[in-house]
Amino acid sequence: PGPLAFQFVSDTFSYIYSQAMIRALDLIESDLKNGIDPAEKWAASKRKIQIKSSLPPPKFCDPLYCVVDEAPGCINFEKPTYGWWGARVEDPDDSLNPHKGEVQNWEVWHVDEPIWRGVSKQDQIFFEDRDDKEICRHLDACGGISATSKDSGSVVFRLPKQEVGLVVICGCCGKEVGTEMILNNTNIEISYNGEVLDRNTWDIWPNGKCVRLMKKFDANVAKATTGHNYLKIEALG
Repeated sequence: PGPLAFQFVSDTFSYIYSQAMIRALDLIESDLKNGIDPAEKWAASKRKIQIKSSLPPPKFCDPLYCVVDEAPGCINFEKPTYGWWGARVEDPDDSLNPHKGEVQNWEVWHVDEPIWRGVSKQDQIFFEDRDDKEICRHLDACGGISATSKDSGSVVFRLPKQEVGLVVICGCCGKEVGTEMILNNTNIEISYNGEVLDRNTWDIWPNGKCVRLMKKFDANVAKATTGHNYLKIEALG
């Protein structure tokens, strides 16, 4: 789930950290049995500090993108979303918005899921006739931002700091929507820093719902004019 596999990553961290905690408890238990004070043995001041250079090379990472220290930044419109935003929808009237004065009326929406989605049958039976059954509704909801017609104009994203130049957008909802919704969709035009991108250079990446608009910076990429890089998607029809 998730265009950038963030669910897979978060599940992996949870699994690894759970294994680490079990291992730590085993070590503490062993120390206690041997009359050793775990608080003294494992004091933070005595632990070896691990930094990036302490780690082995990553097993799975495109060398093109493994040259940066930070993970890719992104914006998504799903609920709930936590943490620091990467890209953001720019205020149409912001003084730095290079498309200020143009129509920018795309709308954020969310899928209205049934109240009993993801709820066990037992809980459904227990709550379905209660006045407080709304507490059963799952917080998760897919979402997106879109134009209702060409009159909606465009949406402009202010991009975070870029070192490599990778830009990817993903569609909702479905695992293979990237081709029809983005790659072959002639009803949209996408610009980077005011210059229209050549769709012949786009490709499906890293999965069927996403399209890579830019693989990396090169001499032909338009430069930022206001201190930030901007991506504009305009509805043509």
